[in-house]
Amino acid sequence: MADKFVVTPWEVSGRIDYGKLVKEFGLTPLEGLPKAFTDNLLFRRKKVFAHRDFQKILAAIKERKPFVMMTGLMPTGKFHIGHAVVARQMAFYQSLGAKLYIAVADIEAFHARGQTLEESRRVAMEEYLPSYIALGLKPENCEVYFQSARSADAGRANAYYRLQNMLAKHATFSEFKAVYGEISPGKMVAALLQAADMLHPQLPEFGGPVPVVVPVGTDQDPHLRLARDLAARTKAYRFTTLASTYHVFVPGLGGGKMSSSDERSCIALTDDAKTVKMKVNKYAFSGGKDTVEAHRKHGGDPDVDVAYQYLTFFEEDDKKLKRYYDDYKSGKLLSGELKAILIAKLNAFLAEHQKRREAARKRLHEYLAAPEEFTPKQKH
Repeated sequence: MADKFVVTPWEVSGRIDYGKLVKEFGLTPLEGLPKAFTDNLLFRRKKVFAHRDFQKILAAIKERKPFVMMTGLMPTGKFHIGHAVVARQMAFYQSLGAKLYIAVADIEAFHARGQTLEESRRVAMEEYLPSYIALGLKPENCEVYFQSARSADAGRANAYYRLQNMLAKHATFSEFKAVYGEISPGKMVAALLQAADMLHPQLPEFGGPVPVVVPVGTDQDPHLRLARDLAARTKAYRFTTLASTYHVFVPGLGGGKMSSSDERSCIALTDDAKTVKMKVNKYAFSGGKDTVEAHRKHGGDPDVDVAYQYLTFFEEDDKKLKRYYDDYKSGKLLSGELKAILIAKLNAFLAEHQKRREAARKRLHEYLAAPEEFTPKQKH
């Protein structure tokens, strides 16, 4: 069926009805946000569209009390414009006073993808962290850590790994099977460590109970639910319930969720201007008609056109974006012309980003929680 879609931790496909997802997942639409949020493109345009328990974060911001944003990255493939959605939220929350914890999921990559710790470190340090810094991440109140080497401070590292093991007592095999399907001991370990990632900012060694927000796509919601359930059963600590926000997926060039493993699906933040032009012109799904005459007469569909969808993330001017939408829908603006607008916008953004990215390479050590600790000596 044309309206059928799938959103799970393993698959995102079809034309996603986010309103339906809100109801099915039991989420709450994000409404009535303060001006700091409505001034931000991602919130103003409903790119971040739903939440759980986000009122705790809003209260902390209003009262100028401590709060945490926690997120993670899978260190595989290239950093693409879809990843930039979370990176922009990092910088935004940091500007509002958040402490940031960013987990490099090298243990998860080892168990789920068979990737060595050395390769995960290389990808994180070469692909992800420089782009985070270039997109505005500051070193103050920010800790980037590897799951395999949480901290140079033994007390903090011990607390993190101890929490993982304590959470294991409250987990059941049936839960893991329901969330992850076919499950192995390694994947269970990785899932428990992921729950520890979300909850450990509230341990005494890290400052104690504090509101924590975890921004995710809806495909990652099962991980949030598991962590919340385990936290509620763990009586040794008094965790503040995790808050979460949910953002839309940046579509792949051909539709569906963008994938860093498919060069024809994504725009990498290291792509040069020629590559961007080729990818957009060759692979970007068009909502236009088959001929110029038909398009002029009947207009295109900007709601499915990938070039237009990308512009909703990169064109800051609301009036310009509205004009592109109306002109494309009326047939005044052709598909090739819309793609040309996007190509110019992306290449201007990437030219500046790549300059900042190169400068950021000299500052990586400022962000790492244990810069000297993650030095694996052998293959794993």
